[in-house]
Amino acid sequence: MIETIAAANGWLNSYVWGWPMIVLLVGTGLLLTILTGGVQFRYLPFALREVLGKLTQKASGAGEVSPFQAVATALASTVGVGNIAGVATAISIGGPGALFWLWVSGVLGMCTKFAEIVIALHYREKDASGEFRGGAMYVLRNGLGLPWLGAVFAGLVSLAAFGIGNMVQANSVASSLHASFGVAPAMTGLVLAVLTAAVILGGLKRIGQFTEYLVPFMAIFYLGGGLVILVRFAAEIPAALSLVLSSAFSGAAATGGFAGSTIMLAMRYGIARGLFSNEAGLGSAPIVHAAARTDHPVRQGLYGIFEVFVDTILVCTTTGLAILVTGVWSSGATGAALAGNAFSVGLPGTWGNIVVTTSLVLFAFSTVIGWSYYGETGIVYLFGRAAALPYRIAWLVFIYLGSVGSLHLVWDVADTLNGLMAIPNLVAVLGSITLLKRLLREFFAAQAMK
Repeated sequence: MIETIAAANGWLNSYVWGWPMIVLLVGTGLLLTILTGGVQFRYLPFALREVLGKLTQKASGAGEVSPFQAVATALASTVGVGNIAGVATAISIGGPGALFWLWVSGVLGMCTKFAEIVIALHYREKDASGEFRGGAMYVLRNGLGLPWLGAVFAGLVSLAAFGIGNMVQANSVASSLHASFGVAPAMTGLVLAVLTAAVILGGLKRIGQFTEYLVPFMAIFYLGGGLVILVRFAAEIPAALSLVLSSAFSGAAATGGFAGSTIMLAMRYGIARGLFSNEAGLGSAPIVHAAARTDHPVRQGLYGIFEVFVDTILVCTTTGLAILVTGVWSSGATGAALAGNAFSVGLPGTWGNIVVTTSLVLFAFSTVIGWSYYGETGIVYLFGRAAALPYRIAWLVFIYLGSVGSLHLVWDVADTLNGLMAIPNLVAVLGSITLLKRLLREFFAAQAMK
């Protein structure tokens, strides 16, 4: 029975994270880029000023968390193990050219994330306790008249969260701490569950208050370590960038333990890892952005552009360039081990291991925090506000199980469910293009009047 489920899931997963889904997500990003006039290019400076220039200002409008707390929670969910291990895997399989295609997915993903958030804000509503809830499920029900498809999306996100946002992350933390410091997985699971409980049992407001400090710290810590490597190996950066561009269109030759790659492998793994990392098109981040205090959906949508910029252009690029300039990309290692090798070579003493291990733990922990709210919102949509607390308690139990178990089938199925979220979400986005264009014109016309 288990073998049958695994085989069926493997077949489905090859489509969910294979070329059909990649084409769908990239095509949607390209279409939205054209229809919005390249909003991610035209308004990136505006988005950076909006986010970084207003960190201490109190936002106007209704909502549960500040705009920055919303983007911090979304980044807590997207900046995860994939930013380290995922990028390394893309390069080890697809070659240096995978980094170029990861950038392509990030640039297009900025527009997709912007559109998702704008539409989610427009159709958000209050639950039984008076808190704002939003996301593709509400767009499908309230905007497109497809409540059944909204229920499908809610079911997918509430189930996928236990794997991709919970057990996988908990296991990564437990494995990393056991390998580096000999900490027993059971102890890691218990401590991680207690720490998570202290945050998520307080609801979204406490999650936002926590992530607005955690996310900047962990991002600066990791980017700082990467910057040191890039400064030390500055002379290798031009050659690395040249290798990325040439490999993206001509493939990479086999070197050392590296098995070689083709253009198609570079495209597939670069784009897929980028989409998996920034989650643009999957419909997860709009769930928390929909609860932000803001005076217009487009204003919060600009935070989505910033979110993908940080996740893909900054964090993923740091991992990728560190691997290339240190020359370890052809060593035959893959995943987190490859990234660890790069930082060990690039940083003096044991700092490389400290930076990678600490970042893996923080990235994974933040993802556990953020995804708890995504899954909770899905279950609240299906069963009402009373289902929130039982879901949070179940979340804590699965953290422990993920830490001590080796449930690869559960993780694989959750990975598939995570990818399947894109289908109803893209229906919501593509079905709301007219609304998106109207809100975009309306917002920037008002800005021009100021």
